[in-house]
Amino acid sequence: MPRGWPGMGGGYSTYLQAPQEWRGTTVQVCGMWPFSAGTGSPMVGVPIGRNILSGATMCCDPISWFMRAKLISNPSMFVLGKPGLGKSTITRRMALGMAGYGVMPLVLGDLKPDYKDLIEALGGQVIQLGRGRGHLNVLDPGESREAALRLTGKAREAIQADAHGRRQTMVSALIAIMRNQNPNDREETILDEALKVLDERFQGTPVLKDLLQVIQDAPDRVRNVALDRGSLDRYRQITEGLEASLIGLVGGGRLGEIFSAPTDNPMQMDRPVVFDVSNVDDSETSLQAAVLLACWSYGFGAVAVSQALADAGLEPRRHYFVILDELWRVLRAGSGLVDRVDALTRLNRQRGVGMAMISHTMSDLLALPNPEDRMKAKGFVERSGMVICGGLPRAEMENLTEVVSMSMEEQNMLVGWQDPPAWDPATGKEAAPPGRGNFLIKVGGRPGIPVHVGLTSVEREINDTNKLWTTGNDGKPQKIEVAPDGTEQVVGEYSLDDPMLLPPPDPTTRVGS
Repeated sequence: MPRGWPGMGGGYSTYLQAPQEWRGTTVQVCGMWPFSAGTGSPMVGVPIGRNILSGATMCCDPISWFMRAKLISNPSMFVLGKPGLGKSTITRRMALGMAGYGVMPLVLGDLKPDYKDLIEALGGQVIQLGRGRGHLNVLDPGESREAALRLTGKAREAIQADAHGRRQTMVSALIAIMRNQNPNDREETILDEALKVLDERFQGTPVLKDLLQVIQDAPDRVRNVALDRGSLDRYRQITEGLEASLIGLVGGGRLGEIFSAPTDNPMQMDRPVVFDVSNVDDSETSLQAAVLLACWSYGFGAVAVSQALADAGLEPRRHYFVILDELWRVLRAGSGLVDRVDALTRLNRQRGVGMAMISHTMSDLLALPNPEDRMKAKGFVERSGMVICGGLPRAEMENLTEVVSMSMEEQNMLVGWQDPPAWDPATGKEAAPPGRGNFLIKVGGRPGIPVHVGLTSVEREINDTNKLWTTGNDGKPQKIEVAPDGTEQVVGEYSLDDPMLLPPPDPTTRVGS
């Protein structure tokens, strides 16, 4: 069929240029039929990027797909992907977009930090934790005590029981991390009763040393549940291990000082919040896991209080987007911690609360020593409303497809996205990995939607996670000269407008921080 325009200046064309496309609502383009067509990707939620196959705009977030679009049955998502391919970036995009909808982002443990700049840009609260940088009291009920005074009846009982359960779970979890073994049933019962006695005796907010003192004082109620048979010596033997663990927490030790003092910066529920724990060194794996677990417990408790007050009509209804990053660090910290995480995450099934759990691969979840823990960890993915996958190695496909059904084409797409980057001779630098920003969104057994996340100019600054490698204190790359004696001196800086940002050829000069 001839293609082209007849007449003067016309002629046959072997290539027909694609027509320009515009996007609009059905009200705006209804008169353009039949030249309008609906998009093949969902348009409900935060704009994420463009569908890789069709180029259509893709919108997605767990709260909108749960509450408005009814596409998922659970307002949660699990994000998997190799490091450096944008797992935190797509989560930040959702958090930023939902903040515009009035949903409060809560980042309960930022290890790198990946989310601090975003929360600061949104006018949120940054809570710093680390050795010598901040404290989080695991016995602090937060706003639960004040909320209980404003509530009545079963609502008051529920909020008090929830606060008690969270505190007991956290103390048991810290002991499990210290010992690399769960407390036994008798010790759990002793902790439960000692916390009740502590609440009756103590005026104000107790700390761990006050709980230790209750156990050392050996009140009758605690002795009864310890089954000491009327012998104080037998009671001392029964509680010796528990007492030693609490002394380790109070006295410093591997975990101590962060959890043994009153909370420095109480969490505010009317604004975005991030717990900045980037000062905890990666070598302190037990401490990292303990801090993350404490942040998660504290954050979920605050959300529960906010929702209880809203249910009673005492506070406005607030919706939250809770982000649990680096999930694998906690799960590997000790035996039985999967149960602790499972208990915490199940307690957030409140109306309007979305959750994002982030890890690298399914192998992270399945590398636990106990088969029971591995099955429970796999359940985190199975229960998620949506699973978002970045680039993954071929070896992951067998584990992943046990939880999420995927066609061979989808598997090959994920494997292709994890390929390493190539060297770009034009710029003298490594090119971006081919799969950076590419994700496959899976909901149940539906075909996955491949999408590319493109950053706007405003987002690039808050998404730069390599600032320490390329910038000085003012954000500009510095030129550093190395003297013959090995000392370094800043002799200038490179312009941010220079696309190369390369040092001069002198081998004694480099770009540094």
